[in-house]
Amino acid sequence: MPHLGEIISLVVAVLWTATALFSDEASRRIGSLSANVVRLSLASVFLGLLLWVTLGRPWPVFADGKTWLWLALSALVGYVFGDWCLFNCYLSIGARFGQLFMTLAPPIAAIAGWMLLGERLRPTIWLAMAVTLGGIALSILGRESGERRLTFTLPFKGILLGLGAGLGQGFGLVLSKIGLQHYSAALPVDVPSSMGAMLPFASTMVRALVGAAGFLLLMVIRREVPLLRAAVHDRKGMSYALGMTLFGPVLGVSLSLMAVQYTDAGIASTLMALTPILILLPSALLYRQRIRPKEWIGAWVSILGVALFFLL
Repeated sequence: MPHLGEIISLVVAVLWTATALFSDEASRRIGSLSANVVRLSLASVFLGLLLWVTLGRPWPVFADGKTWLWLALSALVGYVFGDWCLFNCYLSIGARFGQLFMTLAPPIAAIAGWMLLGERLRPTIWLAMAVTLGGIALSILGRESGERRLTFTLPFKGILLGLGAGLGQGFGLVLSKIGLQHYSAALPVDVPSSMGAMLPFASTMVRALVGAAGFLLLMVIRREVPLLRAAVHDRKGMSYALGMTLFGPVLGVSLSLMAVQYTDAGIASTLMALTPILILLPSALLYRQRIRPKEWIGAWVSILGVALFFLL
């Protein structure tokens, strides 16, 4: 089928748009910490079933201590820090602006790869970063009536949370790459060929387990465990949590891995990064949010920054 990879990439962008909307609703309904505990716990179950069907064992088999260490670090940075920022960003400024800040994740991941892995940092990364930041600035800056100076049109807390979400996502991705490298090195010589294809899913299960434990520990420290019990009995809240789990860690991640098998990674990544654009229409229709022209333009400029990063 022609352009199969591109089609799958667009499907992934739609799935991640749905994930953002479900996450927004779940955070408001049952709280960001409860939503993340439920989401990552359900993801662990689904991934365990997938590993059981494909490999015969429902756990990350052959993962050694170094694998667990680096994947656990990636979960703490990407999930516990990054997703805590993202879900609270949704509560502060909404899913459409939260997803806009996530366009910072690819260039931040490139910088993290240079810092942690010694990867080459192309000069175009700074152009891509500048364009992406310019698009975000266009969306969140404005002038008050009668004022000359630019001011933020969003709560400063929400902006900081959005920046934290992009930072956590970018660094978490690189840490998970290191963990995946250790996992691949730990595999025995006679391992079944199917194990190689399932490594990303087994790695994601490790991250999901550690992430769920991290969020649960936060709830214990903050004495919010009763909120989790209440969340489990909230049918509507749990339906939102189930939706964000299926569309995000299960289907979204699986199809994103499939997309790069059928098209160039740069093209796939750029198409999958269209979520900040796709989320504007449902935000306007479902939540009656007024989308100003500069916000449309800012979102497109941010996507252009992502495209420059991947395609130059």
